[in-house]
Amino acid sequence: MHNDEVLKSEPEQPDLVHKSRRDFLILATSAVGVVGTAGFVWPLVKSMNPAADVLALASIEIDLKPIQEGQAITVMWRGRPLFIRHRTAQEIQEAKNVNLNDLVDPQLDVDRFKQYPQWLVVVGVCTHLGCVPSGQKPSDNRGQYGGWYCPCHGSVYDISGRVRGGPAPRNLEVPPYTFLNETTLKVG
Repeated sequence: MHNDEVLKSEPEQPDLVHKSRRDFLILATSAVGVVGTAGFVWPLVKSMNPAADVLALASIEIDLKPIQEGQAITVMWRGRPLFIRHRTAQEIQEAKNVNLNDLVDPQLDVDRFKQYPQWLVVVGVCTHLGCVPSGQKPSDNRGQYGGWYCPCHGSVYDISGRVRGGPAPRNLEVPPYTFLNETTLKVG
């Protein structure tokens, strides 16, 4: 009986050896698969990050001293035009007096600027289909509300950049900005 027990236990040992080899091969194959997947995914994710030239333009500083009251300038930021307008006291008052019920995207004028009401800063891209509205030059069509007019589909914005008519669903976007001092603006 003793020999029978030894014989019965001997066939089980090769199965244990095969099982441990199988476990090792599964583990090694899985590890190679994980490393291979990471090697493929990492460059893909890295390619989606912004390029160095885009990151360099992530924030810009603008000197506001040369901009006269009633004048507007356009600067490029992150590949999009920024409209910066030095509003007159009359324009500020008109923007304050607008009835919110008349607006497509109701927003108070005070929520559209930071710190200094005479400086309006908006992204100059129509919220309908991405055209660039006219209204930066005194000779441009500014629409019936004295702001901007999109010639592509007829959207009209007031002096606060709020949509007043046409197919545009939202006001002109106000980018993130701060004043470094009374005459220097940092966007981004």
